[in-house]
Amino acid sequence: MAKVVTFGEIMLRLAPNGYYRFFQDDQLQATFGGGEANVAVSLANYGMESVYVTKLPTHAIGQAAVNSLRYFGVDTSKIARGGDRVGIYFLEKGASQRGSVCIYDRAHSAIQEACASDFNWDEIFEGADWFHFTGITPALGKNLVEICKEACIAAKAKGVKISCDLNYRGKLWTRAEAREAMTELCKYVDVCISNEEDAKDVFGIEAENTDIYGGKLNKEGYKSVAKQLADKFGFEKVAITLRSSISANDNDWAAMLYDGENYCFSKEYHLHIVDRVGGGDSFGGGLIYALLSGKDTQSAIEFAVAASALKHSIEGDFNRIGVGEVEKLAGGDGSGRVQR
Repeated sequence: MAKVVTFGEIMLRLAPNGYYRFFQDDQLQATFGGGEANVAVSLANYGMESVYVTKLPTHAIGQAAVNSLRYFGVDTSKIARGGDRVGIYFLEKGASQRGSVCIYDRAHSAIQEACASDFNWDEIFEGADWFHFTGITPALGKNLVEICKEACIAAKAKGVKISCDLNYRGKLWTRAEAREAMTELCKYVDVCISNEEDAKDVFGIEAENTDIYGGKLNKEGYKSVAKQLADKFGFEKVAITLRSSISANDNDWAAMLYDGENYCFSKEYHLHIVDRVGGGDSFGGGLIYALLSGKDTQSAIEFAVAASALKHSIEGDFNRIGVGEVEKLAGGDGSGRVQR
């Protein structure tokens, strides 16, 4: 069984019920989520040894975050404890032509104020096969850029494959800051995950004849994006998710995986969305599982896209899906019929 380590921030998610706007009623649902934590849960659900690394306070909310991961079988033994705050994000789900809204309250969280001595990477990567992080984690501060770099160096020293989802968040840092940090970190990355916006925002690489807001995607243009990324950093593989946003509820969803020779496009799914948050992370988790399981390029991208398509039907950040369900959809059964 492969062992995967992920590193990032898990946050408390506070969201109105259903499609209510903020404080349209007096209740907020409390759950947990965060990019790399979402990937860790997906991998645990697929039967892999999934280790999640972060820093959390020792108080009841910090422990609740740990327990939310333990529920799925994620190994939380390498989580550093300390600090005062668990980061929070408020989510208002969009509907029809009203987009979703995400408001961060994560300043001075335990992980944001972490230091290098909180993590023994040589110990953490013992027996590991894969390391995953996203561009969100170094965006939390210069200290996290350095911690991510130390993690990557330690992973490389042990022969661990590294994947990174660029995941640019304009509310956390500028494009210039992202480009400087990610240019350095991507030197260590083997598998890069991006979408129709991130490659442009972080590295200025974009597909021609594409309008992400008008629902027009030129798939051929992404071949050039993938090759430019691979040529710039020496990535073994580049995955690009392709989302055509018809409305907040309805998207067309597909992806491409470039392995240095072949450009493999998945089938396209029409999604009627229940919860979009975590959709990209479920793609990342599916891709990591597929590659570690020895799937070929086409099969790997089909598995990852199917896994993500299913996540869009599930409330909350975490993808509560098993391998069999993903394989069924990837194999062509997307009817949604009742299973008896």
